[in-house]
Amino acid sequence: MNYPGPSALDGNFPAQGPILPDTALNLTKSVQVPLEKIVNWGLYAGAAWLILDPLAPNWEIEQASFPERHFHLSLKMKRVYAGGAGEARVVFHQRAKDLMRQNGFDSYAVVEYSEGLESSILGSQRVARGVIQLVRN
Repeated sequence: MNYPGPSALDGNFPAQGPILPDTALNLTKSVQVPLEKIVNWGLYAGAAWLILDPLAPNWEIEQASFPERHFHLSLKMKRVYAGGAGEARVVFHQRAKDLMRQNGFDSYAVVEYSEGLESSILGSQRVARGVIQLVRN
């Protein structure tokens, strides 16, 4: 069997000069956008998408179970976000309702709740903490 090897590639690699050709995209007869600008804006948009990740949940929830049907909930918001800064209480109550339903209880009582900011080298991060008690009627 004969496989094409590196001999099929002629020239020096990496090639000298720009990777992108010096060309433009014709949007209309009078409007042209350089290919380099399109690629740059695409890279910026991709980096912003990776950092912000709009499909990722805004809040991380940790929970701990304690005696007498008590649960401690600790919420942390992602550091870089685009909206959702005021939803800590809603997320807290949604998680409390989920715990109530999963454990077969009729309601829950909020024993304590607090919101705040934790500072670090990377910037501040919104947090919320609370304790609920599951109640059976």
